[in-house]
Amino acid sequence: MGLPIRDLVSPKELAWSALAGRTLAVDAYNAIYQFLATIRQRDGQLFCDAQGRVTSHLMGLFYRTTSLLGDGVLPVWVFDGRPPDLKAGTIRGRILAKERAETEWKEALAEGDLERARRKAAQTSRLTGPMVEEAKALLSALGVPHIQAPSEGEAQAARMAARDSVWGAASEDYDCLLFGAPRLVRGLAARGSRAGTPGAQLIDRTELMGSLGIDDDELILIGLLIGTDYNDGVAGYGPKKALKLVQQHLGWDATLRAAGLEPSSVNEVAELFRHPATIDVPKPNFGPVNEDEVLRLLVDAHGFASERVRAAVRRARQRPAVVSSPDAARGRQALLESFGGREA
Repeated sequence: MGLPIRDLVSPKELAWSALAGRTLAVDAYNAIYQFLATIRQRDGQLFCDAQGRVTSHLMGLFYRTTSLLGDGVLPVWVFDGRPPDLKAGTIRGRILAKERAETEWKEALAEGDLERARRKAAQTSRLTGPMVEEAKALLSALGVPHIQAPSEGEAQAARMAARDSVWGAASEDYDCLLFGAPRLVRGLAARGSRAGTPGAQLIDRTELMGSLGIDDDELILIGLLIGTDYNDGVAGYGPKKALKLVQQHLGWDATLRAAGLEPSSVNEVAELFRHPATIDVPKPNFGPVNEDEVLRLLVDAHGFASERVRAAVRRARQRPAVVSSPDAARGRQALLESFGGREA
């Protein structure tokens, strides 16, 4: 679901080339689920190889990663671990929603309504253990680091950014901001290569907090009032109403009670955002592309088109070797010019 605070943020738009030389901790499950939802056939079926094994996740991961690397953007993919117990209700709800969507997808197919069928099929996506392992193996072959989080991938990505292991966190959800990410990049999974497609959206957490006139705990309060993956929120409270209450600066307990919540009922959720289960990660190292292994994983194992794979690998090899490369310097300058500032 993710935190629905879109109405409260004003992201900065910038070209992907402006991020050249920057490392981004990517919320892997968030992105791969989007690949599974969008990379489908006309009737909603996932793309599969000759043996019927799903390949949509590999298509999205491979072409997105090589495209980013070609532009000098350095993604570090962060995979979810065990979800917090507080997320059990959300997970159950998602399972039920997938089951309903699957029934409706089959009904739409039977009626010949392909548009509805594809829309419903997108809501049935499932990411299995073997698919995750395939994804990790592919990233390793590309020389791209991947991190196994102990719990939530977006929390790990946020903490990596907060501790300067990477420059920013990349996710379509805003939860990274509650977990403390200083910079959130959106638009990664939907990024297109054709002219005229949107660039990145960058949300600077410090600027956001300043514009809203709130502090760290008050941002968490907004999440608790409107609902997160770990609590239901308060009936009648959307982002704007929650912000209006929080901006009164009544204090933690008083704000919750003013909305009809007892602090004891949500304090555990608040602590999850303040101190999530994460691990310390050093600044990542990017290795060389092992083209033979990439070909084995995609062409030999799944029947991908050899020349298309080789072309994508050639593009990936264009990435800057280090942040201080000319491409990265131009990227930094474009980034600074976009914001009208100077680098610390």
